[in-house]
Amino acid sequence: MAHNPLSPNVRIQPRVGLGVLGYFLYLAVFYAIFVINGVDYTRVGESEQTLLLWYVLPLTGGAILAIIVVSIYGWWGPAIHERRSLSRWAMTLPIIMMIIAVVNLLFGEFGRVTPLMWVFLIIGSALVGFNEEMINRGQLIVALRSRFGETGVWLLSTAMFAVFHLPNVFLGIGLGGIVQVFFAFGLGSIFYLARRSTGWLISGMVLHGFWDFTVFSTHSSAFPLAGMAAPLLAIVGAITVPIVLAREKRRNAAQVVVGKVPATQG
Repeated sequence: MAHNPLSPNVRIQPRVGLGVLGYFLYLAVFYAIFVINGVDYTRVGESEQTLLLWYVLPLTGGAILAIIVVSIYGWWGPAIHERRSLSRWAMTLPIIMMIIAVVNLLFGEFGRVTPLMWVFLIIGSALVGFNEEMINRGQLIVALRSRFGETGVWLLSTAMFAVFHLPNVFLGIGLGGIVQVFFAFGLGSIFYLARRSTGWLISGMVLHGFWDFTVFSTHSSAFPLAGMAAPLLAIVGAITVPIVLAREKRRNAAQVVVGKVPATQG
């Protein structure tokens, strides 16, 4: 069952196939630029040149693709905003994640970061937040809600977000890329909570972009808090979302019993 009624204002009515197409087009553009520029993922934050070639340029190409796809579909409205339906306490994990990112930034080592590197880090991280959230928790969620209930929407969109990181196995990380996929699923679940608990995709974009900013800018620090906290956050995130969605479903069922119209279904 769809999460929300389809909007009469969209240009093309959402379908799963269209969302998946947008996802694979983005993946193709992003990784094509990655490969052409000879990326080594483990060295992305190493210098001005690596940040430009392996961070800013692939993400710029991806941003252009994402903007074109969502504009053609006419899904900007439902991709960016929805009626908030989760309790405010569901924002707890996103807030904790943001606090960890802030602490990571405060205690990081930045002696090697030049002014131009800061510029590239800020631009690239902003693009990460926009691109990956718009593709995975924006247009893809809009598409998946045309067929699946919200548990299925979370599971499929987050799994596809996780699989998006799989090619990194061949781009410098090696088998550690498999671990990154599992971490991405858990952290993606927290980004999902950011969207659902506020009603705005922008909250997930900000959290995602700032998290990556602190990771890439402090990756050589002696005390990389974000990297150490990521496994625990990922585990808690993956466990928490189905519990939250089950609670939401029970609440909606109770509202139906008393004659109220639930904000969501699923």
